[in-house]
Amino acid sequence: MQSNTQTKYSTEQAAAALGIRPQTLRAALCRDGHYFGIRPVKLPNRMLRWPGEAIDRLLTGEVA
Repeated sequence: MQSNTQTKYSTEQAAAALGIRPQTLRAALCRDGHYFGIRPVKLPNRMLRWPGEAIDRLLTGEVA
């Protein structure tokens, strides 16, 4: 996936890109405060937006 620094993924989009279930991201966030070092931004409407650049780095094996 190609993204720029402004790209933000919903939890469902981030999970699909990573090949996991959305609940896996939510559980890791609740339990650890991050998913492999990636912390989402919580919007005022309580939705989460995951940084696209960090998701892409994780997919290529880089440290997030």
